[in-house]
Amino acid sequence: MIEWVSVGTAARPVPHPVATPLVWATAFGGALVLVALKNALVGPAQPGFALAALSLLAALLGMHARFVAAPGTALLCWLFLNGFAVPPVGTLSWIGHRDTFWLGCLLTAALLGTALARLAHARAAYRRVTPAGTTAAAEPGDWRWER
Repeated sequence: MIEWVSVGTAARPVPHPVATPLVWATAFGGALVLVALKNALVGPAQPGFALAALSLLAALLGMHARFVAAPGTALLCWLFLNGFAVPPVGTLSWIGHRDTFWLGCLLTAALLGTALARLAHARAAYRRVTPAGTTAAAEPGDWRWER
């Protein structure tokens, strides 16, 4: 038996997040490119630009990742920020209040990106699916009856 189904009205599934290792590889490559670009254009003396760019990268990656990828994404971005965007370039250091703030910003950006994406996907899925047994509201001039 052949059953005709309208393709446009079927419920679409919520997109699956990208695998965590792929998110981390993209964070590694993206952070490398962003810090190198920032150092070439602005110089290593102003890490605020790099923090803003890496926070944006973490948020964008978070929109396609699972929540468990956020700490690794933040750590990878922080490693490039600390090691190559702050003089002396190529040396990792830990200055308590500064690096804690940087890690907090990067982690917050990654988690916020993930949370916003999950909310947007859930809202879109909720709007696409109608409960079974309900009918659409009748429009003026519609011949159907609502139950």
